[in-house]
Amino acid sequence: MNKPIRKALCVLALCATAQWAHAGQLEHIKARGTLVCGVLGTFAPFGYTDPSTRSLVGYDVDFCKAIATQLGVKAQVKPMSVAARIPELQQGRVDVLVAGLAYTRQRARQVAFSDSYYVGYDYLLVRKGQGLDSPSALSGKRVGVTDGGIVGSYVKRAVPGAVLVGYEDTPTAFAALVQGKVQAFIASEMLERRLLSKLGAASSRYQFIHPALGKEVWGVGVRKDAPHLLAAVNRALVATEQSGQAARIFNQWLGAGTLYKMQRDFRIQPMGH
Repeated sequence: MNKPIRKALCVLALCATAQWAHAGQLEHIKARGTLVCGVLGTFAPFGYTDPSTRSLVGYDVDFCKAIATQLGVKAQVKPMSVAARIPELQQGRVDVLVAGLAYTRQRARQVAFSDSYYVGYDYLLVRKGQGLDSPSALSGKRVGVTDGGIVGSYVKRAVPGAVLVGYEDTPTAFAALVQGKVQAFIASEMLERRLLSKLGAASSRYQFIHPALGKEVWGVGVRKDAPHLLAAVNRALVATEQSGQAARIFNQWLGAGTLYKMQRDFRIQPMGH
């Protein structure tokens, strides 16, 4: 066999092996009968332990189960921390991440993102009656933020004259607003609504300022060497949207009948749309 033909055959063999490996991850999941999902374990209402059943429940858990059902397998949910998510996926300890994974360009270099299945917003929250009805009204005002978070950058971009006041954690930053130490507070809408619910009737004294300053788009994380699995996950997500299951999951955990009282203004669709 001459050298050019031998080289061509080697290239074809390598391509065939790569194709088999890519398809093999999805086939392995189906043969095993389980989809192992990495889910945040202490992030209500997306993933947390139900004290009455001691099982992991939440929005992300339900999406894991929905995807597994579409693949024809059972869901195995593995709780993990924020920092451990991507390393656990890359090292093959989980098949996918359904773990509050917001799209960023940096993360997209590490993992492949599915279509978006959740969109969250970051709003300024203020006390009513202060004349603070737009982001620009906060120029020169004190805004409470969580140290190390991204929301401070949203404020500086929208209101360069705002004075950022950092706090160790989100509840402390919120408490600063309640105590009048800052004129505004910013976090995700979901977190803000949970904190407001703890105030009871006093929550009516506060208002969100529109428009939102930040936006998070979440996708299911898949290893970059698993395009067939990614395609199957996307088909599963589209099926949940078309059947109405995606909307039902949102309403169960975040909708009008919950303490969050949020409205779903998004649909499952490819990232960037």
